[in-house]
Amino acid sequence: MLSAELINGVSVVVKGEPITLYDVKEEMQISRVDADIATNNLIRKKLEEAEIAERKISVSSSEVYDDIKKTAAANKMSIDELYEAVRNSNGLTSSEFKARTEEKLLSQKLYSAIAYSSIDAPSEDELKEYYELHKEEFLRPSAFAVTIYSSKNKNALEKKITIPMFYSDEIKVDEQLLEYERISPELASLLENTQSNTFTPVVSEPNGSYVSFYLKEVKAPSSVEFESVKNQIANMIASQKREQVLSDYFARLRNSADIKIIREL
Repeated sequence: MLSAELINGVSVVVKGEPITLYDVKEEMQISRVDADIATNNLIRKKLEEAEIAERKISVSSSEVYDDIKKTAAANKMSIDELYEAVRNSNGLTSSEFKARTEEKLLSQKLYSAIAYSSIDAPSEDELKEYYELHKEEFLRPSAFAVTIYSSKNKNALEKKITIPMFYSDEIKVDEQLLEYERISPELASLLENTQSNTFTPVVSEPNGSYVSFYLKEVKAPSSVEFESVKNQIANMIASQKREQVLSDYFARLRNSADIKIIREL
């Protein structure tokens, strides 16, 4: 039984687990959605947690560490640098980030159990049809005009990013035009997600130095051939099908679950 004091702050009870008004407000702020969507998101999360418990799905600490290590490597960072970047961008401590990673892996295992076996691989015709209907999604910048700042002294480089007028003879400067097809997918993604006239985060190089790119201009986009994005399209279609299977599954689960709406915002 929920105490009277707790009930006063409760919005919804899902299978005996409360969602508070505070939870709803926090979800509204984090996801930037209205109260109805925030409540539905939290209800689904509670249903997922219940399914994970009922199916006895678990994630080991080594799986969490391996995932964090892969994320750091994909961003050309050490694990400590990744923790620092997450703390600076999202305000999460390393412990909170580990907890979020564990939640993500648990959800992935649950989704695999529910959806993967129900999904057929898209046919060649499906892939080509998607490509023709969504060509604008596969435009890529032809090149990036950048100023590359590199240094063995990470603190000096970070100060340069914070105070652009700062000068240090420990920082090397190089103007380059980076062609999209000639750079790594990781660097392309980093630059695509950087606004013009701003710096990228500091990333570590294999030689032990640090680098940040100041993005001056993104050159006109060009189209991408079907064969080069075929696997990407297959993943996108599979993701859409998987989400539809999951949405249908949790809709049925919600209809049969013990859910009580106590009060709404």
